[in-house]
Amino acid sequence: MKENFIRYLQVERRYSPRTVRLYDEAVSDFYAFLEEEPSPEGMTAPHVRSFIAQGLDTGLSARTMNLKLSALSTWAGWLLRQGLLESNPVSKVPRPKQDKKLPVFYTEKAIDNYFDESRRRVEENPDDFALLRNRMMMVILYATGMRRAELCALKVTDFDPSRRLFRVVGKGDKLREIPVPALICQEISLYLEKLGEAYPENPEGKFFLTDSGAPLYLAFADNVVRRELAGVEGFTGKKSPHVLRHSLATHLLNRGADLNSIKEILGHSSLAATQVYTHNSFEQLKKTYLTAHPRAKNGGKNGN
Repeated sequence: MKENFIRYLQVERRYSPRTVRLYDEAVSDFYAFLEEEPSPEGMTAPHVRSFIAQGLDTGLSARTMNLKLSALSTWAGWLLRQGLLESNPVSKVPRPKQDKKLPVFYTEKAIDNYFDESRRRVEENPDDFALLRNRMMMVILYATGMRRAELCALKVTDFDPSRRLFRVVGKGDKLREIPVPALICQEISLYLEKLGEAYPENPEGKFFLTDSGAPLYLAFADNVVRRELAGVEGFTGKKSPHVLRHSLATHLLNRGADLNSIKEILGHSSLAATQVYTHNSFEQLKKTYLTAHPRAKNGGKNGN
């Protein structure tokens, strides 16, 4: 039964492999808690409430348990469509309240520090293609706000130099176009020339390849970002492709871009997902205002 559910997630819902794995684990954890095999009989509101309470008691976060609730709700909905349940019991279970976590982001100064330093390294080692590739990965992640998986799937033909944009297939197989500044387009064109020289055999036409010439994979992208930012001034927290994505969104908002434009660039399905960046922007505005306000110093005494 569960195998058919997993196939439904993969084929009909077209969920990513990671999401399918998380949903599979959530359903398995639920029935392991019940000490039963997956079946419609176990799907009751009291059972689900007990499962969530037990998870919270063992130290799992509200966010984790809410993710499990989403998975169980999808499972119950599938059982409902199969005629095996009369209603979705998860809808009767209150979701644990979780603290809102603001997106972490890097400062523009830190980003500038990295790109200045990486440019110097590439110029000093013109024959080291790996250095150029790593820098280009960082350039594209920050310039476009691409997701890690989108970067790994990128092909040379996804870049349109005449229109200065990337065509990206994101979540739910949605195609979006991301504009690229002219100077970065020049960098990309030079990179693609070097890519063709370093890897003349690239049958899949991948934009990025590993050192051995294999297609890029998620962990490789993570490792590149960590190594590239290590030791660079201004990068003291988490170093990941996703934080670069958060950084672009925050910087665009701080510089006056509207939320709808940022939503389209990031490929968010709804404006609500983009609005989380407004808090970061407001905090930056407040900091600037309090620093610049003539009565913000000396306890409000301007000395005149």
